[in-house]
Amino acid sequence: MPFIQTKTNVSISKEQEMSLKTAFGKAIELIPGKSERWLMLGFSDNERMWFVGDDAPLAYISVKLFGSASDSAYDALTAKLTEIVSSELGVSASRIYVKYEEIDHWGWNGSNF
Repeated sequence: MPFIQTKTNVSISKEQEMSLKTAFGKAIELIPGKSERWLMLGFSDNERMWFVGDDAPLAYISVKLFGSASDSAYDALTAKLTEIVSSELGVSASRIYVKYEEIDHWGWNGSNF
């Protein structure tokens, strides 16, 4: 039940969104036991965002994960998400933050896992 929310101050076209969706769907498999089958995505573009004093292209990626993963799995996913967003949206890797949150309780379909 991963949820990946991407916020950026650049525009995301429909084509870019579909490309990000596909790439994120493959990337989530770097976390053992996770797949696109349960992946939820959110994209917010044209946000008013600043980093290190300027509003040059940047992105903030929040990954919420039911359960936990190893440090090495998170390292691999961070590298892949950064590569994807940098390539697709032209945001420098040095201007991308990735945050992880491990969730113990996750509800779906009227009950909790």
